[in-house]
This record gives sequence, C-alpha cells and structure tokens, in this order.
Amino acid sequence: MFFKKKEKPSGGVDYMIVGLGNPGSEYEATRHNAGFIVVDMLAEKFGCSLTKLKFKSLYGTADIGGKKCLILKPQTFMNNSGEAVRDAAGFYKIPAENIIVVSDDISLDVGRLRIRRKGSDGGHNGLKSIIYLLNSDNFARIKVGVGKKPHPDYDLAAWVLSRFKNDEVDNLKKAAENSCDAIKLMVEGKTDMAMNKFNS
Repeated sequence: MFFKKKEKPSGGVDYMIVGLGNPGSEYEATRHNAGFIVVDMLAEKFGCSLTKLKFKSLYGTADIGGKKCLILKPQTFMNNSGEAVRDAAGFYKIPAENIIVVSDDISLDVGRLRIRRKGSDGGHNGLKSIIYLLNSDNFARIKVGVGKKPHPDYDLAAWVLSRFKNDEVDNLKKAAENSCDAIKLMVEGKTDMAMNKFNS
C-alpha cells in the first residue's frame, strides 16, 4: 500500500476548474477571456495565486467547498485549450465528470450564465478542443454571457476579441461572482441547485 501511494502524484485533487481565454496583455479583459476573468476571481476568493506553470497552464490549488481543486488557466491560446486540460487531467487522474470549464458565450447577454452538466461544443473552439482531446463531453461547463454581435455582419473574431464597454463591466463582475458561487455549489455536488439559482 505504501509504495502504491508513492506512485500517485503528490497532493491529489478532487476537481479541476478551467477558465478559458488567450494569454497575453493584449487579450486581457476581452470578451473571449471571460473564463480567465472568472477563475482569477475564484482564486482570489479562495486564497490561491495562479502563478505556477505546468500543463501548458498557469495554475494553483484551493480548498473549495471542502474539496481540493486545481484551478487552471491554459496558456495554449483558445483553440488548443484541450492540450492543457488533457495533460492536467491525465497527471492527476481527474475524470471528465470532475472537470468544470468556464467559457464565454456570445448567445447570452453580458451578466447572464448558463450551467450545463455536459453537452456539445456549441461552436466554441476552446470547448471543441477539450472534447476532442479528452474524448468526452461529459464535463460540466459554465457559459458566461459576453453579448451578441452588434449586427449579423460584424466579424465574430473582432467581436470576441473586443473589450467590454464601461456600461457592461458591472454586469460582468456580477456574472463572475455568481460563477464563483456556482462553482462552490457544483464541487459540493449541488449542480442542480447551481443551475436553478443561476441559469438564465
């Protein structure tokens, strides 16, 4: 038994919380980085810093709801987010159902959330990469509304890489706070409660 324990990675984790975004100062506070914004707040709220570098990510660990959680910010750029998630999940032997991914969603108004236990990528390249490399869509996700394009012809890439307007910031902050509360409920096994409370 002693030797078997030694083989396991030190400090096993119960859950992995992944915020999706793009690294670099030019992408800070853009709509596509809503996932980064949420996990930065989560880390601050639960007293950890996301400064360690491994799994092609910045990461830290925190006790959330009595569970040891790995908080991950992939540094691969959005379209390759699955590489970081696969590497960390493989190292810590975290099953897909114990992963929560926070991403932006252009179909929701700023401030609104949509929590799902699992599902398709919905056209989101970060989620697509994770599903492909985990070979599973059985992970929970919190979709953070970043607003619809101003008009149908507006370039999608330009929209998601734009920054939030001043009058949107309060709603975004509230969404991030609600996401943190939802994550705590979810790791406590109360996903239904989180969905009932925060889905809009």
